[in-house]
Amino acid sequence: MTNVLISAAGLCGATIIGAILGFFVKELPHKWNDAVLGYCAGIMLAASTLGLIVPAFEQTSLWWLVVIGVMAGALFLNVLDLVTPHLHHITGLDPEEHRNNARLSYVMLFVMAIALHKLPEGMAAGVSVCSSEGATEWGVSFGIALQNIPEGMVIIAPLMMAGVSAARTFFISIFIALLEVAGILLGFALGSASSTFLPVMLGFAGGAMLYVTSDEMIPETHAHGFQKQATYALLLGFITFVLMEKYV
Repeated sequence: MTNVLISAAGLCGATIIGAILGFFVKELPHKWNDAVLGYCAGIMLAASTLGLIVPAFEQTSLWWLVVIGVMAGALFLNVLDLVTPHLHHITGLDPEEHRNNARLSYVMLFVMAIALHKLPEGMAAGVSVCSSEGATEWGVSFGIALQNIPEGMVIIAPLMMAGVSAARTFFISIFIALLEVAGILLGFALGSASSTFLPVMLGFAGGAMLYVTSDEMIPETHAHGFQKQATYALLLGFITFVLMEKYV
């Protein structure tokens, strides 16, 4: 349980640190914003495959259980994306201002997309703590924490530029960080329930992260004409996680 608390504190703290840094950065040009998100996508891609799905296959001979877990994780995010209501009311702006602020609607969709994948990210870290592979355990948690810092940064500036107060913006970032903590506790509880269930949960967490990376993060980094920089940043993020798995 100590490892769970350490992982929760690390992931939550990394998001808050990123948010604090975001107040100083103010506005990140699209070129750098896409590169930062591309780097995060690379880490998530490596964490989901090398840190979760591959270990899941190694822990059981029932490969079809892992496949079911991966597809269930992706479907879970797909359904969650459809049924989750828009979180526009948390901005603190009056309805009229919100209706006339097209930028705010786009920003809130972007922030909601980040918030949605914090739960499965946390689950991935929580499930990995159940793994007997120490390197895998901390590799996934450290990889997610590393990408939480720039991710925390990129949600601050757009909200403030859209008219959301600094206090409300910081509250939103803390709420997003706490979603990840809830995911860690849930993932650990489910992963600890059964040794047979653990590979399924590893696959589930990996599938959810793959879905977010493919459906939301990569398309976002390719939407502003800076896809080459974003692609190289993704490769750098992927290599970063591989090196952490090998040497950390």
